[in-house]
Amino acid sequence: MAELHHECGIAAIYHFESPIPSRLCPAAGPENVSRLMPRLLLDLQNRGQLAAGLTSYNPRRDKIIDTYRQIGTVIEAFRLNHYAKHENIMKDFAGRAAIGHVRYATCGSNDRSYAQPFERHHGCKWKWFSIAFNGQLTNFAELREDLLNLADYHLTRNTDTEVIMHYLSYEFRNDDRPDMVEVFRNLSRKFDGAYNIAFMNAMGDMVVARDPTGFRPLCYAVDGPLFAAASESVALTNLGFQNVKSLEPGEMILIQSNKMRIERFAPRQTPSHCFFEWIYFANVASTLDERSVYLSRAALGKELAIQEHRLGRVKLDDDTIVVPVPDTGKAAADAMAFELGLPSVEGLMRNRYVGRTFIEGTNRADRVKVKYTPLREVLEGKRVLLIEDTIVRSTTLKTLVGHLRERGGAREIHVRVACPPIIAPCFYGIDMSTVRELFAPRFMDGARPTEAEQEAMARDLDADSLFYLPLEAVARCIGLPAERLCRACITGHYPTPAGERLYQLALRSHDNGETNGRTYELLSATPSV
Repeated sequence: MAELHHECGIAAIYHFESPIPSRLCPAAGPENVSRLMPRLLLDLQNRGQLAAGLTSYNPRRDKIIDTYRQIGTVIEAFRLNHYAKHENIMKDFAGRAAIGHVRYATCGSNDRSYAQPFERHHGCKWKWFSIAFNGQLTNFAELREDLLNLADYHLTRNTDTEVIMHYLSYEFRNDDRPDMVEVFRNLSRKFDGAYNIAFMNAMGDMVVARDPTGFRPLCYAVDGPLFAAASESVALTNLGFQNVKSLEPGEMILIQSNKMRIERFAPRQTPSHCFFEWIYFANVASTLDERSVYLSRAALGKELAIQEHRLGRVKLDDDTIVVPVPDTGKAAADAMAFELGLPSVEGLMRNRYVGRTFIEGTNRADRVKVKYTPLREVLEGKRVLLIEDTIVRSTTLKTLVGHLRERGGAREIHVRVACPPIIAPCFYGIDMSTVRELFAPRFMDGARPTEAEQEAMARDLDADSLFYLPLEAVARCIGLPAERLCRACITGHYPTPAGERLYQLALRSHDNGETNGRTYELLSATPSV
């Protein structure tokens, strides 16, 4: 659904000096390997559509590292639909290495100054660097306040990316070239939350680091002299890489002096992989931490079928159809339908050619009309099992249910959610940071919804019934132990201290009826928390 957004996606690519280029190298040669970056970012577009950019490394340029970033999708930002303009961008930013970024904002505004990568200029080449960041620092407000309390410090943006840039700069304050492993070790002692970072400096050094808890996915691959990394495996496999691996939490890939090595910069701990990556955010073609996104979503659909058989509340006959909410609900819907012996049909068609700008400024109902078309020929007179991957705020789903009845002519609509109820905010890079914006807490007293509570939710959505997957189904379907997953938004238990503090602040804010600001913004005004 169009209710929930991820923060960002990152990518990196590096062609080592070699007499034989990689088979994946562009025809223009290793010095133009940065041409591959827009292709990498296209496969990460699901992680952010507000802005895109890259920093390339070319020691033959006056600007040894140089950054291009622009508002819009990857196609818009890199002018992929205008050959001459795209070629000019690629020529100007040609290099044998690059880092890239796609952005959706959970903090900061939507103007170009917030687009990434962020570049920090300096006359000393190893102090001249650029970074791209995916995640969210839960102690961002405290880190920002600490910087502002220093003499003569000033921050130009309200974003944790700038805070990371300044903390990196502080690590480079001495005249001796630092040990990059020690630099990231020091950062890991200060940062709390989710932070995957791609770093590159004017010496040609590159770092790709995954935070110690492994909230967000990060994959890498090597093909001869060509190295690449990305937030999701699909970006690498579609480029032609074959042996794609996941970087372990607390590990970094360091490229220096034409050599690559993997180093641990933080002690091992039990990871907290965000379960939402498998059920909602990631491209269905990706494999994250050795677990297939598609197979995980299919397993969720099978669980829905098991629960449907157990409940036995809906008549499953020739007038009953399974309809996914496009696109992330399709794998679960198909698997559920197969298990129940029902047809899975596309009763809702999504208009994939509606641009982001076109629907800005319209109300929620009009957006749903523009984006989704109910097929009356498929839906009329039918009993519909509507499969949704999750319900966060409910506003889009409620409008959609109404359109299925009015425009589609559905006789009954039974909502089945391939996820437990979202009862708590996320402070690790997903755009839901307050309790008040969530749908389920308005109806629930505990962590698990009762039958009466689900009936009340169904009435609010104007659905005939509603059912959520049970909490324990998530780990079972993904195939990872529950203790290795971050499930804070469905349990209220956070894996980091700052995350727990923010949740307590969010609860107090909700109880006090406060309606303005995201939770981490309130934290900066609440020193005692």
